Amino acid sequence: MTQVKAIIGLANPGAEYEATRHNAGAWLVDALVRDAGDTLRPEKKFLGRYARIRLDGQDLHLLEPTTFMNRSGGAVAALAQFFKLAPGELLIAHDELDLAPGTARYKTGGGHGGHNGLRDIVRALGNDNTFHRLRLGIGHPGDARQVTHYVLGRPGKAERTAIDDAINECLITLPQAIAGDWTKAMQRLHSFKA
Repeated sequence: MTQVKAIIGLANPGAEYEATRHNAGAWLVDALVRDAGDTLRPEKKFLGRYARIRLDGQDLHLLEPTTFMNRSGGAVAALAQFFKLAPGELLIAHDELDLAPGTARYKTGGGHGGHNGLRDIVRALGNDNTFHRLRLGIGHPGDARQVTHYVLGRPGKAERTAIDDAINECLITLPQAIAGDWTKAMQRLHSFKA
């Protein structure tokens, strides 16, 4: 079974986007690196902030692209090429409109679902969509025309707490996921609701 060797948390760069819903993937990587007692450092060759940690005895690359969301693919492809990682060894953490705040789901493969970060990653990996995803629910504004404004907005206090609770649950299930025991990781994570 393929092990996950890198976790990439999608985000937009800069302080003005840091606390916005679109950066939920980066919040997960921030929590991982904090729990490991490490910090992300700027790494030009990966177009992002990078750290290497150990999680449950396994080496793990962590990356937050510092490109804009719709250019995430360049950072992911640079990391994958440098460390000779196959798409199946990557876990992309990202915000998910189709899930309520306080829920998170693992998924392998599939389309980009209109997510510009995922769309660019699929393209940059040569139209290979076999990477794993960690979909962090941010909810939907209810109207497609409001999506851009919504994802670039900040969640309310209760909403952010629910998202953080889901991220904490993700951290508990990640050792199983990165070891390739997706069934166990999914059973636990997919039954969680903050």
